[in-house]
Parts: sequence; C-alpha cells; structure tokens
Amino acid sequence: MSKHTIVVCDHIHENGLNILKAAEDINYVFAADIDKTALLDVIKDADIAITRSSTDVDEKFLNAAVNLKAIIRAGVGYDNVDMEGCSKRGIIAMNVPTANTIAAVELTMTHMLSCMRKFPYAHNQLKNERVWKREDWYGNELFGKKLGVIGFGNIGHRVALRAKSFEMDVVTYDPYIPSTKATDLGIKYTTNFDDILACDIITIHTPKNQETIDMIGESEIAKMKDGVILINCARGGLYNEEALFNNLKSGKIAMAGIDVFKKEPAINNPLLDLPNITVTAHLGANTRESQKEIAVQAARNAIESARGISYPNALNLPIDESKIPSFVKPYIELTQKIAFLSAQTDKSAIRSITVSGQGEIKEYLDSLLTFATVGALKVAGGDEVNYVNAKFWAEEKGIKVDTCEIVNGSGYSNKVTVKITTEKGVNTISGTVFDEDVQRIVEVNGFVFDIAPKGNMIFLRNSDIPGVIGTVGKTLGDNNINIADFRLSRGKDSALAVILVDTFVSHDVLKQLENLEAAISVSYVEI
Repeated sequence: MSKHTIVVCDHIHENGLNILKAAEDINYVFAADIDKTALLDVIKDADIAITRSSTDVDEKFLNAAVNLKAIIRAGVGYDNVDMEGCSKRGIIAMNVPTANTIAAVELTMTHMLSCMRKFPYAHNQLKNERVWKREDWYGNELFGKKLGVIGFGNIGHRVALRAKSFEMDVVTYDPYIPSTKATDLGIKYTTNFDDILACDIITIHTPKNQETIDMIGESEIAKMKDGVILINCARGGLYNEEALFNNLKSGKIAMAGIDVFKKEPAINNPLLDLPNITVTAHLGANTRESQKEIAVQAARNAIESARGISYPNALNLPIDESKIPSFVKPYIELTQKIAFLSAQTDKSAIRSITVSGQGEIKEYLDSLLTFATVGALKVAGGDEVNYVNAKFWAEEKGIKVDTCEIVNGSGYSNKVTVKITTEKGVNTISGTVFDEDVQRIVEVNGFVFDIAPKGNMIFLRNSDIPGVIGTVGKTLGDNNINIADFRLSRGKDSALAVILVDTFVSHDVLKQLENLEAAISVSYVEI
C-alpha cells in the first residue's frame, strides 16, 4: 500500500499527532524541531504540510515542496501563506477557522468583566504591592447594562448569549444577517449603527477588511456615552488606535479591553501606558481545549486531503486547465469580482444569488455560480467563506443560489450577469471579456458602462440635474482624494456615476457625498 506523506512543520497538540500516527496509509514526518533551512530538504517529499505561524509558506518553501498537493494552516490567520503562489502551483491552502471559537468568546467575557471590576489592577495592588485598599476598587455590574455587539457571526452571537445570561440588554448590528437570526435568540437587532454607539459597553466581532478597518474612530466615539467601555478580541485595527488612546486618556472611554493590535507584537504600543485598559497578547485561541481542537481538525483535514476525499475550509481553488476552455477562466474571475462588488454596494442580508449567461459561457454557469457565491458572501464572512463551504454558508443563512440561461440578444459574444437580491432590494451587474482577458463591467442596474473591475470605486446615484459632477469633484478635492476616472451613465430620471479614486475613502467622506442635495444613494467598493 502506497503511503501519503504528511509533514508537520510546526508544533501542534499531541492529540493531532496521534491521529496522524494512527493512520495506516499516512507516512507521518515530524519536522517542528528542525531549523527552517533544513525543513526545505524534508518538505520536498511532502504530499501535505501542516504549518502554524512559525513557518513561512513563501517562494522558497513552495519551490522546495515539489510534490505538495495541499497545506493546512493550523489556525485562523494565514498571513504567512503565499496564497497566490499556492494557487499558481495548484496547491490547495486550508485553515482551521472555528476551533478557537469558544476560547475567543470566553476571552471577550473575561475582558468585559475585568473592565467592569478592574480585576487586573486590584490583583496587582494586593499581590505585588501588598496594599489592602478595598475603597480603591468600586466597580460596576454587567447586570442591566446595554451591550452593543458589532458582528453576529460565529463568535459574536455566542458573546451575546452569554451576556444575556448576565441579564444584560443586548443589541446587535450586522447588516449581513437576517434580523431573525438575532431576534429568534432574544437579541435585539438594529440597522442603525448609532444604536450601538449609544450602548454602555461595545464589543466587535467582524472580519478585518476595508469596510471594518477603523470602524470605530473619533467621530464614532464622539457619539458614545461618557464612560463607555470598548472591547476588541477580534482583529487589530478595527478600532482606530490613536482615537482609542486619546479618548481613554481624556476619560471619554472609561475602560477598554484589548487582545489584538494593529501591529504585533505590541510591546511598545502607547496604549500600554494607560491606567484604564486591560490588555492581553493576542490570546484568543490560547486555551488547551482550543489547541487540542485545532490540532485534531488540522490532522483530520490533512488526512482527508491526502486521500483526496475533501478539502475542508479551502481558501483557494486550483483550476484544472485541461477541463476548462481558456476563454472561461477570465469569466470565472470576473464573476467573483462582480458578486463581491455587488455585495459591497448593498450591505444588507442576501436573500438570493442568481448567475445568468449569454453565449457559450452559459454552458459553465454551475462553475461560475460557485465563484459568485464566494464573492458575494466574502464581504460578510471574511476568511470563513471559501470555495468548499460557500454552498453550506448560503444554505445556513437561507440564501437561494441558482443559475439561468438567457438567449443572447445583447450584442456581446458572451456576457455574464450576477443578480443579488437583498433585504433592501435587487442589484444586477453584467460583465464581459474582450480580447481574451480584458474584463469589463458593462451594466449596473440598467445603467450602461465600460468599467474595469478593479480599484477604489464610489457608486453615486443622483438626480440628473446640473452641477453634480462639479460638486462631487469639489467634495473629493477638499478631502485630498484624487479622481482617477469618472464614468457617468444617464437614465430616465436619474444618473449613476462610478468614480475611480486613488485612495481609500473614509466613512466621513461618504457621508459628505450622501448629504449632497442631488444624491440618492452612495456606496464605496474596493476590488
């Protein structure tokens, strides 16, 4: 019986190692204790590799791993994995995104309680300073306090349920879920972010992307109650650290519980100098139970991958070029980009995703649908959504996915359309490919365009009256934002502008555009 070689490049819990050792068809190689140069010689025989943060899956690693079919990153993050390099070589990259869920939830509650009762400081005074001063440590109770939960996913909803057991008043903001997902659990649901800003305590549980980076900054903190408490055990950078520092120092924010930082290790972060913050060194997954579960899942995933059974939590999807005509490949990428764009323009719960095609491309709609589903769900789901589990994600959230063939009457040889229905409405975007690989968006909700699907884009729907272009240009110019391209399409009663800009556009700038007299709707996307 031929054996598959699985190389463990970094230390994982022995429970995972025991699973690998027990598999009769697996040649298990433990290489966590050798230096990374020597690892390059070992990895050349690997069919599957298991890594953690200590091993960089970079060009050197991939060049050495000539037989590698899949790599399992034993954890959530995969910043040290060259995803593009893996995809080019046909290597499937996977992570283990849910094994640390309970650990992260309980750490969040730990910080919340520590902020309310200032336990770390009271502990330090008695244990290290040997001072007994009970009068220094009058805290507050969770009972009756209003908790705002930003993001109601795998971790956020569990934090909310635990807060309910403390008899807190809990409200959540997550535009990507049906309201019933929260209300069925007895949690209040809001679409108004200001409802979150009015809470006594705020905790954030979102993926890290352009929409959520600096989600809480000076303007948001200004709307909060004096003495608010902020918790972040999700991702560094979701709170603007400069704004956090200034408002902790002024006392606007009474306490903050922070496990993650924009730049880590954060040993020189100025937040550490403040007396009203509890901090931990990114310990969200640091429980023995979590480490066991991560190792067990990583080992099982590695074995399934080696046997070719399945690729759980795949982060990329290699394309078998021998089975897909060359003209289809750019449409696959285009379809995912269109769906990703559409989901960013309408940040509300998705009800259905439909992919239709005209021309020869309609023969490949089932493949396109997978990529469209990943693109649409990636905005809300972040790293948790991949090509393997996207269908199950959609089913779990009650999202209908389907395809539809259309008789070609558009004038294009091939045209693909993604229609996404949400709680707010319907977005229909079409695209085509010119000269084999030149991707273009040609229609947005009935407005005709010729747009490359890339870059920073503002979508501005406005009343078709004089002066709009000038006013928009001045608003962006006043905010030091350079316009790279301005595409305008006119309809019967309104117009749609797609404005390509050189830099990221903040929430404040978008608000200024929304407040323009002619503005009907404004959204910002990045591809």
